[in-house]
Amino acid sequence: MPIFVMLTRLSPEALKSPRSLEKLERKVSDRIRAECPIIEWIQNLAVIGPYDYIDIFRAPDIEAATKVSALVRTFGHAQTEIWAATEWERFKDIVRDLPSN
Repeated sequence: MPIFVMLTRLSPEALKSPRSLEKLERKVSDRIRAECPIIEWIQNLAVIGPYDYIDIFRAPDIEAATKVSALVRTFGHAQTEIWAATEWERFKDIVRDLPSN
């Protein structure tokens, strides 16, 4: 299955306290599991920068990845961005046969 990277930025109004993060996480992950059971989570990271979180997951297609993004946005008053990704070894296989300049 293709890999997708989702970057998420929560609005300041999304959380009342740092502890409410865990509650929000449970609600969102439960809903995604119910609505998109085929999604395979690879990694979840909190980051410092313009985004708050990066989630890496496998989905059968862009429609399933878009559904995950839409679900996250509805729960957390969040902005999301989805990127398609290629594992490094596969990327090297793809570019190995490209013509040289």
